Amino acid sequence: MPDWNKDVISSMIANVAYEEEGAKLIVTWAKGGRRSVYEGVPEELAEQLSTSPSAGSMMHTEIIPYYRHYYI
Repeated sequence: MPDWNKDVISSMIANVAYEEEGAKLIVTWAKGGRRSVYEGVPEELAEQLSTSPSAGSMMHTEIIPYYRHYYI
């Protein structure tokens, strides 16, 4: 169960959620609704993503290259 959950205004991302236990960022993709979990993401970075004017770009530069993920 996420500790917080925020809808995002983005053509790429529909929603961002965060679980403090395990430092898990949960991203719901806008196209198809598939969800990815990124492990070890600092909460501050997840918060920045949730308010970023370009969440898709931030995912590609700050999160995808650095954090392991899996689909749920």
